[in-house]
Amino acid sequence: MHIAIAGAGIGGLTLALMLHQRGIDCRIYESVQELRPLGVGINLLPHAVDELEQLDLAHALRGMAIETAALHYYNKHGQPIWQEPRGLAAGYPVPQYSVHRGEFQMLLAEAVRQRLGPQAIVTGVALEGARNDGDQAVAGLRRRNEPGLLEVRADALVGADGIHSALRRQFYPSGDEPRFSGRMLWRAVTEAPPYLDGRTMFMAGHQDQKFVCYPISEPLRREGRSRINWIAELAVPDGKLPATDWNRLVDGSVFAARFADWRWDWIDIPAIIDGAHAIYEFPLVDRDPLPRWTRGRLTLLGDAAHPMYPIGSNGSAQAILDARCLADCLAQSQAGALRSIETALLEYEALRLPPTAGIVLRNRLNGPEQVMQMAEERAPQGFAHVHDVIPQEELQAVSLRYKRLAGFDPAALRARRGERA
Repeated sequence: MHIAIAGAGIGGLTLALMLHQRGIDCRIYESVQELRPLGVGINLLPHAVDELEQLDLAHALRGMAIETAALHYYNKHGQPIWQEPRGLAAGYPVPQYSVHRGEFQMLLAEAVRQRLGPQAIVTGVALEGARNDGDQAVAGLRRRNEPGLLEVRADALVGADGIHSALRRQFYPSGDEPRFSGRMLWRAVTEAPPYLDGRTMFMAGHQDQKFVCYPISEPLRREGRSRINWIAELAVPDGKLPATDWNRLVDGSVFAARFADWRWDWIDIPAIIDGAHAIYEFPLVDRDPLPRWTRGRLTLLGDAAHPMYPIGSNGSAQAILDARCLADCLAQSQAGALRSIETALLEYEALRLPPTAGIVLRNRLNGPEQVMQMAEERAPQGFAHVHDVIPQEELQAVSLRYKRLAGFDPAALRARRGERA
């Protein structure tokens, strides 16, 4: 069995490692000419870290990423709404990590090249379309600055080519436009002194004005400094989706005035903004859940299948869970437990489409971050104590409901690990 994968992002690279672990041959085709450690920070939740441990990546990840100790929510006045331990401190069998996305991608790419060979990642070729041809999938790839299409045949093709997926666009050429939330994000990384314990992620504000921070470099933390990933988010007045430049460099003056007085005794947010070397602007978008991901021997994975708001720290985790599920289904097909590759892809879709669709929709309701909106609506001027406006039980229920929906409540993860053992 040979699988072609379009896209060398987190989902595509993880899938390649999982297929290799199960004795399935594959190759990745990536549009950029050279993989480089670009981007900002991401969170790897325990259910994703558990899968990465199965790939023997735990030691390398531990050396680069912050082991997240806690998650805090605050209102726009810096008053605490909800705080909870994370990772091992919360009773999980594995840690939660915060890491630079590009550095993590390079870790995965290096593992793919070491285990599958240097030829396993082909760069400079972009997927333009695909078709089923009997018992094969045929990918049409275009090399940069070259005429004509290169055809690649495989037993199946996986479109892991992101939110602007060419394969998804082929499946759904109309009626699948990005849905804009009416909010813009500004993302950057700032080196600064640590805040709180140097291992805490926090969010402050409400759905129309929010600031998120978390440290992402373990080597720097050991030196007493902090590499802080941050996101500023604001509702925009006209609510129109920008046509282009979804990742453009902007000056902090575009949004910083709205956070000018967000200085509290434990952090100085204006100083964090001022300390960034480069700030990137993104619209907060997703797409509606699809009725199907699979057509014959063609299927979707990760952001190509279920782009979601970056709420709940879940996008990368869901791509990793997709990869595990798809690799398992293909392995069952190879072993004869599923009658065909087409059946394996449909089984993967049946297992993964419903929960990811639920997360997409729940994130539109702010996921676990809705506790900040609850505080804003019930006490916009602040409170003496959060329990005066939101009972402890209500806060706890919001947190646990999202963990169960996204598949990372501690009891479920411990049970899965027990089943594997």
